[in-house]
Order: sequence, then C-alpha cells, then structure tokens
Amino acid sequence: MRIGIPAETIAGETRVAATPETIRKLLAKNHQVIVETGAGINSSIPDTAYQEAGARMGSAAEAFASDIVLKVRAPTETERPLMQSGTVLIGMLNPFDAENITKMAAQGLTAFSLEAAPRISRAQSLDVLSSQANIAGYKAVVMAADTYQRFMPMLMTAAGTVKAARVLIMGVGVAGLQAIATAKRLGAVIEASDVRPPVKEQVESLGAKFIDVPYETDEEREIAQGAGGYARPMPEAWMKRQAALVHERAKQADIIITTALIPGRKAPILISDDMVKSMKPGSVIVDMAVEQGGNCTLSEPGKTVTRYGVHIIGIPNLATFVAADASALYARNLLDFLNLILDEDNNLAINLEDEIVAATRMCANGEVFRK
Repeated sequence: MRIGIPAETIAGETRVAATPETIRKLLAKNHQVIVETGAGINSSIPDTAYQEAGARMGSAAEAFASDIVLKVRAPTETERPLMQSGTVLIGMLNPFDAENITKMAAQGLTAFSLEAAPRISRAQSLDVLSSQANIAGYKAVVMAADTYQRFMPMLMTAAGTVKAARVLIMGVGVAGLQAIATAKRLGAVIEASDVRPPVKEQVESLGAKFIDVPYETDEEREIAQGAGGYARPMPEAWMKRQAALVHERAKQADIIITTALIPGRKAPILISDDMVKSMKPGSVIVDMAVEQGGNCTLSEPGKTVTRYGVHIIGIPNLATFVAADASALYARNLLDFLNLILDEDNNLAINLEDEIVAATRMCANGEVFRK
C-alpha cells in the first residue's frame, strides 16, 4: 500500500503522524511511504531522518494522493479535496464533528477516528486519548510550576523552611493520574477529586489524598460508576455538595489542575468566579478542558490571564508542547491500528466484525456511520 504522511496545517499543531521508527516498520511490510517535506520539523524530526529510514519526501498533494493517509488532526477545507474517493484516512478526526465527517463522506473517504476506539484491553495499544492525555497531564504540572512563584517541594534551608505547594487535581482520568505522579515527583502535597469512586485506590497509590463526596442515593452511586471509562453527568444535588467541598479545598490550594471532560458535551464547570476569588494571591489554575468550554468560568482559550490575583492557564492541546514524544507515541498508536485493517499480505482488509474497526469507522462509500 502507498501510505502518505502530510504535514499538519492547523495552527499550533506540532505533532506528526509517523516517525522514522514507524516508517521502518511500514517499509519492512513492503509499503511505500511518502512524507510531506517538513512534516516532522516541529517534532524535532528533520527530513533527513525520514529519508534515512527509507521514506520518500514529497509535496502535500503527493502525500494526500496515497491509498492510506495518516494524520494527527481532521483534514481542513483545503486538505480534503487533495484526497481521492476511496482513500483511507486515519487520525484523531473528532467523532463529534458531524459537519466535517459529512464532508469527508461526500468526498468518498473511508475515515477512521481513533478517539472512538472502545475502552477495552485489546485497544489499549492504539488508545490515542490515553497516550496524548498522559503527556498533557505531565505538561500541565510543568507549566503550573513554571508560573507558580514559589517552590513546589518543601525545603529546609539555613534561612528557614519553605512549605511544599498544595496541589488539587480535579478529574482523575489518565491526564489527572499523570498530573498527580508528576506533582508528587516535584514534592507537592496533593489532593484529587473525581466523581468515580473506583479511582480512589489509584489516587492513593500515587501518594495523593482522595476527596470523598458522599453519595446520598442509589442513583448517584450508579451514575458515579461512569460509562466506558468516562465520567457521566452527576445529579445537581451531588454537584452542589462537591462544589462546596472542593471550594474549601481550593482556598488552601496553591495550584489547581482541572481535567474533567464528558465526550460530546461541554466540559463541566468545576471552578466558579467565587472560587477563584477565594484562592490565595499567586495561585495557579491550569484548565485542561479549555477547548471544550473549560472547567473554570474565567479561563480564556489560548491565554494565560490573571484574575483576582490568580494565574489561569487556558492553553489548549498541551501534548503539542511535548511534540517529539507525543508524535512517537501517536505514531505507534496508528501503526497498531493499521494491523487491524491490513491482511497478512499487507493489503487493505477492513473487517467490520472487529469491534474496534467498527467503532472507529466514521464514514465510507458516501455514508456516515457516527455523528
């Protein structure tokens, strides 16, 4: 098969869909690989590294004219027409962007969005959400530490003792767990909050304290179990109790990192204006959900702002700030997915009996399968 790797053109996107490592593995299976010139520059991969791996460098048109196109983000208005009907497109295509998926279907593309992969053990190696959230959780703590004007660890010096920073993590998925682990390495005192009770053990195993919000009804307890590895919207009564408890913790926190997302919906509000007002001057909030509306009412997409003396970081897509490793992990995710849609002779063989393939297919033959 001819596989194309175009450069990403969306502003701020620094990742690339293939690395020299994955290209060597593709070539070992007798595929041809065409990489757009300059595609890996922002991920610290020069064209020469791709050439040494055996790839052919070419234009965007050549990369998009391939049988299979591997991308990081969904194609733009100018990129879609470069692909021919029947092209197989694989990437993080945003399953909830019905308009773009409809346009991809009209173009005749067979598109697979890896964010839609089911949360099952067999899909872990191609779980793009986890691989990228892991990196984002790390970067969120590093950015917070850079903005915070005090030490993270406790220090005992000749001039006196410096207290450790108190960090509150809100939302304990993959990003939240990595944020806990990173903040712990930096010596912070950490508390974490999440609607799902099973994560308490994970939180405590990483050395953080879990903030328990009691359940008053069986309905609350059932909803808190989540669905498919994701949180579900909790009843209003529970949210009010959580807000009151977290508000008290926020007053003591030096750094708050929010990661709460609900697929296909606006991010839940976790930090109100009043909570920000109650925080200590110089405190830091990192709103990792800013692209989906934000967990903090005062965060602004793409900006770091100061409100009531609190620094609020609203920089989206934090994995792009660790582009080399983010690309390496993402490229391996794509490679593992390719193994599901290629047969032993490395020809295209889309098996819709495979639940991963079926769940990730967005469109084919002009038909949309997921919105």
